[in-house]
Amino acid sequence: MQAAEADLDAIERRVARGALRGAANIGMRVGEVVNRRKVKKHFECRIGDDSFSHRRRAESVRREPALDGVYVIRTSPAAEDMAAEDCVRSCKALTRVERAFRTMKTADLHVRPIHHRTADRVRAHIFLCMLAYYVEWHMREAWRDILFSDPELAASWRMRDPVAPAQRSGAARRKAATRRLPDGTPAYSFRTLIEDLGTVVRNTCRARAASAKGAAATFEMTTLAEPEQERALSLIGEIGANPAANEAM
Repeated sequence: MQAAEADLDAIERRVARGALRGAANIGMRVGEVVNRRKVKKHFECRIGDDSFSHRRRAESVRREPALDGVYVIRTSPAAEDMAAEDCVRSCKALTRVERAFRTMKTADLHVRPIHHRTADRVRAHIFLCMLAYYVEWHMREAWRDILFSDPELAASWRMRDPVAPAQRSGAARRKAATRRLPDGTPAYSFRTLIEDLGTVVRNTCRARAASAKGAAATFEMTTLAEPEQERALSLIGEIGANPAANEAM
């Protein structure tokens, strides 16, 4: 409020000395201030072609502290079916849906727009998008300990206060600061780990033919994985052995 008043006072002085004229121009400057400071409802502004004045709306300011920091979630389930804490958790869990759409469209999967002409093809396209994200979700869960994510924060999701800001664990903060895991090996983001694993490839090699007419022998050779890559691949192999993983999603 004080910062907004200082900005409005500056506009009022400019209008008074004739440096700013015209109701449209004055209104544009006033709008920038009240919209940037998010206090439009608390000020009454009077704008003319060569005049400007403002004052606080005392009643609006008086009511504001009663609702400051309070938000309301209205749901259809009855109170006996869903506690207030679970309601807030469910509301905040919508960020996972938004993250999933962002992942599918831009971040990792880059599912390009494909225009279909039949309903079956549209459903098939959506199914493949969801299936790809489902696979990625399992990969992230399997790699949680070697990524920059916070396993402790995820494990306590249903137990901590859903209104209080989430606090990262000390281990996660150290991992982000040092970019290392507790055992000294590198920590990864999901994308950098995928890029690192992409260097493990299977090459088809062709031996030089003994003669121009002779058929050259071929054989396959797979790149030897580094210890960190071996660890990531072994964690992926454990996905099917964890039946509780599907329930967690």
